[in-house]
Amino acid sequence: LNFMTFISLSCHNCPDVIQALNKFCLLNEKFTNEMIDGALFPELVENYDVQSVPLVYLDEALFAGGKISVANLIEKIQAMCDAPTESRKELPTQDVTVVGGGPAGISAAIYAVRKGLKVTLICEELGGQVKETLGIENFISVNYTTGDKLTLSMAEHLTSYGVTLRENSRVAQIEQDHLKSVILASGEIVETRSVVIASGAKWRELGVPGEKENLGTGVAYCPHCDGPFYKDKSVAVIGGGNSGIEASIDLAGIASSVKVFEFLPELKADEILVKRALEMSNVSIETNVAVQSILSESGKVSAIRYLERDTLEEKDYSVSGIFVQIGLLPNTDFLNGVVELNRHGEIIIDDAGAT
Repeated sequence: LNFMTFISLSCHNCPDVIQALNKFCLLNEKFTNEMIDGALFPELVENYDVQSVPLVYLDEALFAGGKISVANLIEKIQAMCDAPTESRKELPTQDVTVVGGGPAGISAAIYAVRKGLKVTLICEELGGQVKETLGIENFISVNYTTGDKLTLSMAEHLTSYGVTLRENSRVAQIEQDHLKSVILASGEIVETRSVVIASGAKWRELGVPGEKENLGTGVAYCPHCDGPFYKDKSVAVIGGGNSGIEASIDLAGIASSVKVFEFLPELKADEILVKRALEMSNVSIETNVAVQSILSESGKVSAIRYLERDTLEEKDYSVSGIFVQIGLLPNTDFLNGVVELNRHGEIIIDDAGAT
């Protein structure tokens, strides 16, 4: 398998993907991976229509794009090679198994192991959403830190207690009995007396025509990673919450113009952020509009089609890039039929936090 991965030095997701693929190559002599810095090879960026990083090609065909975990890379390779997964039990019965590697999951594992319990933590990667955050200024006692630094500190704290860690692993399903069976996508089974679910959330998608089709060629979810590809170009930000307005402020220093599209009649972001965005000459805001579709020409995003909800008039707005910032969805697909979920996919709990 010959991989070719496009990156940019401003992307904080790129190192994880590059290091994962390089480790694959070290472990398997039949794998190769070539890293290409898009800033140094603009002709290759143009030839491959790269507008988002990291972007992974396998034997000249698009293999994966954006933030992708080691667990997902392994699953994609297994599926492509039709590699079988065998059920196997490698650990003794655990007292507590924690699903999720963000602050909540790490805290739960540390509290449990301090009580003398046998604890396993399962996650695709430690840190969760925190790891994706560049700057953190609201963590009590710390004036400023980064997602990577805080994640490293949490990981050191966790491993100092002897918690069994199954990183780069995804839970496929949970079977209930006297003992719970936590079944991983790899086939490993962890038998446990109790399970703590702290599986976090993922980016919410628009779900409109042209979104998935143009991922990596104009549709993006990370302004820090992909913003530099739109220098002196026109971009749109979908979402008027804090994430969307913060993205518009960041992109205003790179793009020629930024237009924010918000579904509700009023913005949901904090007033201080809205004021800062409105003070920027190249930022404009449309409220009470519904995105209908994303248009493209010659394999690249060309416009966004939206509906003015009060007049029902449909309009097109020409852009080179679209950044989707409309919130998050719970990672609870593996819990269907296991516990009760509400219509948003969130776990219904009692006043003690239990199902």
